[in-house]
Amino acid sequence: MGIGVGIVLFVIGAIIYFALELDIAGLNDATLGIILMAAGAIGVVIGLIMNQQRTRTKHVEERRIQD
Repeated sequence: MGIGVGIVLFVIGAIIYFALELDIAGLNDATLGIILMAAGAIGVVIGLIMNQQRTRTKHVEERRIQD
């Protein structure tokens, strides 16, 4: 999951939690919103950690001259 997907999940969760009143049998709309916001926040954090690790990685190319 990338940073963009995490942000989208967070925004959809916030919209469901704060703005909409859904009637889903067996599921509270506030609970669904909180779950989506938490998943989005976790996705953003994981995406940032992955990007930070990629920037620290150094690729070394070894060339050998053969006679």
